[in-house]
Amino acid sequence: MTTWSAFVEEAPRVAEIFTRRHRAAGNLCMLGTLRSDGFPRISPIEPRVFEGMLVIAGMPGTTKFRDLARDPRFCLHTATVDTNVSDGDAKLFGTVVELPDKEVHARFAQKLFDDSGFDIRGEEFDHFYVADLTGASTVEVVDDHLDITIWKPGEGERVVRKH
Repeated sequence: MTTWSAFVEEAPRVAEIFTRRHRAAGNLCMLGTLRSDGFPRISPIEPRVFEGMLVIAGMPGTTKFRDLARDPRFCLHTATVDTNVSDGDAKLFGTVVELPDKEVHARFAQKLFDDSGFDIRGEEFDHFYVADLTGASTVEVVDDHLDITIWKPGEGERVVRKH
């Protein structure tokens, strides 16, 4: 399993751009899942890095979590409103793994409260997913070209330059 911590070690540039864009968008990302009819679904989500894991958790009973329970594959895209992508753009690909550990849930809820004031302490999670990352990419505008950085587990980062 490629956790967030392992990903940061293997793909520091991609992780840095994802983290920067994630923060700039107030933690908002767009989550791509597969609907029951096989068509894609895009949903807003606020993933969190917690204890070396990328956690994808949220409001109970949502369709995106039913999608992930049925098919754990996802794409996570940093939200942007800049058509020139001047601050970069990042996508993460992978599958989710359910983490049923109630102690981790409690620590996560406390950290969320400490960071944001949003209080879900003592509440049960419908789903508490952790990302197993299988790929990632970024796009950056550099001078007169695009640099696309691609990462796959065990292969490190490679840059494709488009003019």
